[in-house]
Amino acid sequence: MTAPRLSVVVITLNEEERIRETLASVAWADEIVVIDAGSEDKTVALAREFTDHVIIHPWEGFAAQKNYGIEQATGEWILSLDADEQVEPALRAEIATVLSAREASAGYRIARRNVMWGRFIRHGRLYPDWQLRLFRRGRGRFVERAVHESVEVAGRVGRCRGPLVHRSYRDVADFLARADRYSTLAADEWVQSGRRVRASDFVLRPAGRFLSMYILKLGCLDGVRGLLLACLYAYYVFIRSVKAWEHQGESRR
Repeated sequence: MTAPRLSVVVITLNEEERIRETLASVAWADEIVVIDAGSEDKTVALAREFTDHVIIHPWEGFAAQKNYGIEQATGEWILSLDADEQVEPALRAEIATVLSAREASAGYRIARRNVMWGRFIRHGRLYPDWQLRLFRRGRGRFVERAVHESVEVAGRVGRCRGPLVHRSYRDVADFLARADRYSTLAADEWVQSGRRVRASDFVLRPAGRFLSMYILKLGCLDGVRGLLLACLYAYYVFIRSVKAWEHQGESRR
């Protein structure tokens, strides 16, 4: 009996520094589909070294872009990756086992390993960073949100413990640039929800994020990296609250 086909779907925009490593880690897949939002660097040319299925599609948002990629895939199973993620050999073997199983679940969460400043971050809520990325085609779809998009699966969800390596932020400047973009999107969602921003959101929420990551979730055991990440994530929570407050018009009263 032939195992079901696996399609890997990746969305890109100006990812020439990382896309080759990502696609090389899944070169064994039956199909690779790359959805590019109009890169101005060598991303498209590099992607075409691995697949003919490179589609230029105008940016519609994270969830919409990924769902469009899923629609272009032809495999019975979908593995959705970001351009800064790589599949380790242990995860490849685990995926092969899932695909050949008679009673596989409809989807699987994968234990993602976050790497910052060249080192695997083991604590602070950053491992295991469970991400639902492997699912049967037709059973999973990304929820339409402006930021922090996630997959919803119709059916049972299992887990794969083989690592998915996530090399998200190149440096602090990259973190701050993304924090600025993502906090704007998250603030818009906050305003659309109708919930008002309170003064406590400027203090208690950032402090809570720092204490949770650094103390409760033992980010302190990751040394200076754990401390810096707790501070950076607290900063993100703070500016998200400030932007939501601005968008609600409080600053003009």
